[in-house]
Amino acid sequence: MSAKAISEQTGKEFLYKFICTKAAIQNKFKYARVRPETDWDLLIQEHPWLQTEHLVVKPDQLIKRRGKLGLIGVNLGLSGVKEWLKPRLGWETMVGRAKGVLKNFLIEPFVPHRQEEEFYVCIYAAREGDYVLFHHEGGVDVGDVDSKAYKFLVEVDGKLSEQDVSNHLLQHVPENRKSILASFIVGLFALYEDLYFTYLEINPLVVTDAGVFVLDMAAKIDATADYICKGKWGDVDFPPPFGREAYPEEAYIANLDAKSGASLKLTILNPKGRIWTMVAGGGASVVYSDTICDLGGVDELANYGEYSGAPSEQQTYDYAKTILSLMTREQHSEGKILIIGGSIANFTNVAATFKGIVRAIKDYQNPLQNHNVSIFVRRGGPNYQEGLRVMGEVGKTTGIPIYVFGTETHMTAIVGMALGHRSIPDQPPMAAHTANFLLNASGSPSTPAPSRTASFSESKSEDTNRPSMNLKHSIPQGRARQEKKRATLPMSRHPRVVPPATLEAKCQWQQKRAHPIGIAVGPPMQASSAVLTPLRSGGKSDQTSKGPQPEENKCYIREPCTLSEDNKMSKATVLFSRHTKSIIWGMQTRAVQGMLDFDYVCSRDEPSVSAMVYPFTGDHKQKFYWGHKEILIPVYKNMADALKKHPEVDVLINFASLRSAYDSTVETMSFSQIRAIAIIAEGIPEALTRRLIKMADENGVTIIGPATVGGIKPGCYKIGNTGGMLDNILASKLYRPGSVAYVSRSGGMSNELNNIISRTTDGVYEGVAIGGDRYPGSTFMDHVLRYQDTPGVKMIVVLGEIGGTEEYKICTGIKEGRITKPVVIWCIGTCATMFTSEVQFGHAGACANETSETALAKNQALREIGAIVPRNFDELGEVIKAVYDDLVAKGVIVPAQEVPPPTVPMDYSWARELGLIRKPASFMTSICDERGQELIYAGMPITEIFKEDMGLGGVLGLLWFQRRLPKHACHFIEMCLMVTADHGPAVSGAHNTIVCARAGKDLISSLTSGLLTIGDRFGGALDAAAKQFSKAFDSSLIAMDFVNKMKKEGQLIMGIGHRVKSINNPDMRVQILKDFVKQNFPATPLLDYALEVEKITTSKKPNLILNVDGFIGVAMVDLLRNCGAFTREEADEYVEIGALNGIFVLGRSMGFIGHYLDQKRLKQGLYRHPWDDISYVLPEHMTM
Repeated sequence: MSAKAISEQTGKEFLYKFICTKAAIQNKFKYARVRPETDWDLLIQEHPWLQTEHLVVKPDQLIKRRGKLGLIGVNLGLSGVKEWLKPRLGWETMVGRAKGVLKNFLIEPFVPHRQEEEFYVCIYAAREGDYVLFHHEGGVDVGDVDSKAYKFLVEVDGKLSEQDVSNHLLQHVPENRKSILASFIVGLFALYEDLYFTYLEINPLVVTDAGVFVLDMAAKIDATADYICKGKWGDVDFPPPFGREAYPEEAYIANLDAKSGASLKLTILNPKGRIWTMVAGGGASVVYSDTICDLGGVDELANYGEYSGAPSEQQTYDYAKTILSLMTREQHSEGKILIIGGSIANFTNVAATFKGIVRAIKDYQNPLQNHNVSIFVRRGGPNYQEGLRVMGEVGKTTGIPIYVFGTETHMTAIVGMALGHRSIPDQPPMAAHTANFLLNASGSPSTPAPSRTASFSESKSEDTNRPSMNLKHSIPQGRARQEKKRATLPMSRHPRVVPPATLEAKCQWQQKRAHPIGIAVGPPMQASSAVLTPLRSGGKSDQTSKGPQPEENKCYIREPCTLSEDNKMSKATVLFSRHTKSIIWGMQTRAVQGMLDFDYVCSRDEPSVSAMVYPFTGDHKQKFYWGHKEILIPVYKNMADALKKHPEVDVLINFASLRSAYDSTVETMSFSQIRAIAIIAEGIPEALTRRLIKMADENGVTIIGPATVGGIKPGCYKIGNTGGMLDNILASKLYRPGSVAYVSRSGGMSNELNNIISRTTDGVYEGVAIGGDRYPGSTFMDHVLRYQDTPGVKMIVVLGEIGGTEEYKICTGIKEGRITKPVVIWCIGTCATMFTSEVQFGHAGACANETSETALAKNQALREIGAIVPRNFDELGEVIKAVYDDLVAKGVIVPAQEVPPPTVPMDYSWARELGLIRKPASFMTSICDERGQELIYAGMPITEIFKEDMGLGGVLGLLWFQRRLPKHACHFIEMCLMVTADHGPAVSGAHNTIVCARAGKDLISSLTSGLLTIGDRFGGALDAAAKQFSKAFDSSLIAMDFVNKMKKEGQLIMGIGHRVKSINNPDMRVQILKDFVKQNFPATPLLDYALEVEKITTSKKPNLILNVDGFIGVAMVDLLRNCGAFTREEADEYVEIGALNGIFVLGRSMGFIGHYLDQKRLKQGLYRHPWDDISYVLPEHMTM
């Protein structure tokens, strides 16, 4: 969500801190907050003015019209405030239909003033700019300010001056107040822009001789601008609407959402409710809530929420367990229902997300059974068959009733099943995996035609009188009122319009005459439409492609566009063709490969992706597949180089993050060859989006998005991940054009429309998801008009939404005769008016700020004007089918032969994901697994390692020895690392490290130089000592015989002897380790044997002691053999493969790094060994 309401206190704090104005603002920061737990003595101590001034007290909980509701205490002393609060603070009350507890109050100084000193000011955002409203009569009785107040529009990127304010807003303000008010309003507007407010209202604003007083304030800020405004905002608290409590589970999910690239939303409506939802997709979540409420479940609906954007298995698990925890806290006499629904995903791996849900179900198996929970599942998308299979299996193994359905079932049908309004059908066997459509079972080179037999239309060039059709639903009569007006419309260069004959029980539409090929028809009476001319060279003819193609699929070049009266460049009617070329911003290899596979299955001659742009790498080539062969696509560091080298490109698909999408889009629009841009990122601040819209209008660029999956033109072009994977492309017949064009806000619902339209008609001609933000780059009407002017489109489907007023433009288009093709439209979000408190749905724009923006009002207006509006979403498919069948009956749509697409090989990675192939691994590992949500060391999650405080020794035990070691063993390993960390700069390893560091080498090179000296003579005696002593001990040689044997063979005893230390000057490192081992090891037979050897060697020479290497070597053998964690064979194997030397290497690396850093810090120069420390001699033969 973008626009979020803030408390009055937060809004005033922003204003007092950051407003810049000549007006003297009074009572800055003079407010005190009171809650049920408030300590009044402490509050008075912090705000001593509470005892000296008259006061105003009011709830600060997003309650409108507090004065009218008697919720403001005025001109009270402190004792009066306390008395006033007694029957209110902490008590439940009704505000409209919302019931809630008053628990947050604001106390401010009372400001005595006259009525004529009260003013009203409000600033709010709109697509075209920001409106400033002002009325000279403010206060409780201000009334309908929309009709009374003066209004001034500051266009996007425009400036507001004091002169503008005085001339347009302050006509009825006394002269002595105009200057102060003008300065204050200009400063307020600058604050509004700087802090990314979307709504800011002050009523009343009091201006007296003493200065300006901000009495009551309501505000919303654009929460997506947090990354821009964090420094000024700080940590903003967004309170819930009155009547809905803020639950810790909501905060938990919000925190998960903030840390994830996915979208995770949760709003608890009724924690005691019977019906719970876990829905994938912002649009789908609204549709499910609508259907539940439409079927009478509004009072039992417990929550609203959604998960989308490819959350990981762990994130889905966390989300699911939160829902299951909430729903299993209180019993319900009728049991409970969990709806796990969703539309057909575009790119989310359904099986991966369902694995997280299945884990949660298993964890909550007993509570779910105890609460008599039934689960209904419907989902589609990548690998959905495997996801549904797993979900069905968990139902069988746990005994929880789980009913599973796929894309063969209407999206919301499971709601009717769950609520008992329709029977639960026998579940058909599911397809084994996603690959069914991709693998050619027949062995022939062509792909068999899909099982469904709907076909697409051929464009007709002549007008056809359409016979009437009987629809199964009631057709509104409002459209008939337009007949007379349409019949008198003047003829122009646009297609002839013939009015419908009757619309009482049947409906007729007149097919418009197809325009000559190459002309992109624009709105009536606009000479500024872009003109497209067929390309006569440099491209292949469409005649070589497989299957019939619409006229618009020819390749075009653009002739110079003209400017309209408002100096805006006109935009093309045809956005995409079979020859469209695009650039992808971002290293989105999966999306690009999906586009190329789509191109191939559509029999395009060339890929639709010419290049990629990624600023974080140098120019290079990226490998992709084109059918069976590999191709290279260039990747550029900057957009300018890419566009210079690829002049054929006119579309940008921008996968940049929300932080960089704006800058990259602005840069791209500076190149005139770009005519369409799809912005995928969600969460771009609205102010930045409006600037993009303005620039796009000025440059004749069509923007799809932000917050979109994109769009698709079957047989021609698809944007990024639109349409999902190839199985869905083929199932929905998106590889060739149909006759139905649609526009939606939601990306997931657009894929659901692909499914619905393919099952009820001959398929999709074009579909666009404009995005869920309040201000999408292009609107419903933009695309509906394109479809109206496209001969291949025979009917239009629109999936509107609560919030905004764009759907009313379609009403106007129908009323004025601009739209003559049948329009089937449904606005989702009808449930909003049934809730007692405001609910922000998944899309940022899905929130009604007034009655006209509700889905109910829009549907009613569209129905009255003559659009085809179903009674609910459940009926949408039936209505589409009825309209389509009528068009076929009239001959407007002529079914054509279905042409099978070519086969496309499956990617190895996806085939492996589906379990279709196996391949010998190049490596095997048993110590670490980083593939999941959490790093795992030898089977132990990293969180558990920290929870149990295993330390470095414990981690080393897991990674080196693949098991948990006893505590004394872990501690001993850590002690060994400490005592071997360093032994001064004189030893060979440290010396080498220092020389390298002083030669200017980097850390890794210097460390490696030191490590390379480790061997039997330096540091590497741990392994050798362990092997020698073990062999002697295991051979039952007594210590004296071992010493004599080594002397006889002329071998040194590894681990015996020291250059400095001796029996008279013992090594304290060895003493520390010896004390610990003797106290904590269960047995030390090899150490005792080595100490016997030491007695013999030191009797001959005092420095032949058991040194630290030898001690650690023999002690480690005792540890491995006697700690109980290893078998004798395992212990001997670790000694044999050199594990013990690793302790010295790891420990001494710390010292070597220390020496490196020390030399760098001391800024030591290149080392040169002194002459006087070198003995220069002649070769031996010369000295003789």
